[in-house]
Amino acid sequence: MRKEGNLNLAGGNGSFAMLPDGEINVALWRDFAERSLHEMAVKTKALARAYYGKPALYAYWDGFSTGGRQGLKEAQAHPDDFDGILVGAPAINWTRFITTELYPQIVMQRDLGGKHLTAAQLAFVSNAAIKACDVVGGVHLGYISDPANCRYDPATDRAVLCASAGGTGPEPGCLTTVEAQAFNKIWYGLTRDGTAPDPNVDNGFGIFPRGNQRWFALTRGTELRALAGETPFTIASDLVALELGDPKVASTGFVNAVSNGENGWKTLSYEDLNRAFDRGVELQDQFADINTDRADLYAFRDHGGKMLMYHGLADVLIPSQGSLNYYNRVLHEMGGGQSVQKFFRFYLVPGMSHAFANGTANPDAILPLPDHDELYARLTRWVEHGEAPGRYDIAAKSDPGVTAALCVYPQSPKFTGKSPLQAESYTCQ
Repeated sequence: MRKEGNLNLAGGNGSFAMLPDGEINVALWRDFAERSLHEMAVKTKALARAYYGKPALYAYWDGFSTGGRQGLKEAQAHPDDFDGILVGAPAINWTRFITTELYPQIVMQRDLGGKHLTAAQLAFVSNAAIKACDVVGGVHLGYISDPANCRYDPATDRAVLCASAGGTGPEPGCLTTVEAQAFNKIWYGLTRDGTAPDPNVDNGFGIFPRGNQRWFALTRGTELRALAGETPFTIASDLVALELGDPKVASTGFVNAVSNGENGWKTLSYEDLNRAFDRGVELQDQFADINTDRADLYAFRDHGGKMLMYHGLADVLIPSQGSLNYYNRVLHEMGGGQSVQKFFRFYLVPGMSHAFANGTANPDAILPLPDHDELYARLTRWVEHGEAPGRYDIAAKSDPGVTAALCVYPQSPKFTGKSPLQAESYTCQ
């Protein structure tokens, strides 16, 4: 079964999850987080058996975003439900990354006095980051293939700073010094005190949060309007309202018997957002472990299950570092790569958004992207014929002559040939 999940909770917002007194609706959270998934698996198998007169030979889950999280929840909580699970951009670490999704808005409220970075600024500065970090073999790719090594700092780039800040940047995209630092904060992610280090020291991209960093953010060069636009991504403000037990914090679509949403998120301090982050983790029992981050997959492995996960490095909603974090925790829990890759493999996709599309701020990027049906076929061949997924060469739809290589993590493509625009010029190392 295929689940094209999205991040909406239900009915367009998170109202269902709060009782009239502000407490968590534990029963409905459990339905949303886990119970409905297992019930669907049981009932669809029963329907298939009734129709065909015999049980299905194999059962597959194919999910993206919330659907990806649901697939991982099935592997963790009901490991016998599926033989193969295809997981795209999973919305795991739910309370951590969704709480952090509100951080760009809090940065603009607290540091910029409620003034939003404009669409022109978001595009101009994000494209400046791409131009600074997209060169491979002397060629500009048009997208950042390795965000871990992009340390672009607009606060030191005179080409994006306004004249008033000592720069030469053109209107309307240029930045003040404070706006430039706001970009660095947005790219770094939620911290305990609302600060961000020098990107040359720590650019925020990693497997585990470091120092004051609570969780990860979108990578440099990624389109930022979904999270840093004029309005927040409503699921983030709704979740923070649930974590703080105050419906007024939510956006205006949130409905509750005591009080509706009143955009109270605008008044939150960095300390308030950190308190919501901590409460989200503390409330996992009531949220039916919505974070879906349990690294123990022994039962799924022993059932004979196979899992293939993929995540775009320019995801505009869910930072790919969350998947990196989870996969590395599984490696640590279950004996390392040689053991884990017998049943669980992972691809990172440069430039890909929260879908099979361009996630960068550069609309002209010629971007090689994987094919969904091929990913699913690789999973089924693994389950049914024992052919484990390996290197995957992909082509750009807009120009099939431009190709790239995807490697099974922890390997990554290293340029060793002549043309940076050809997959054959890369080796997986």
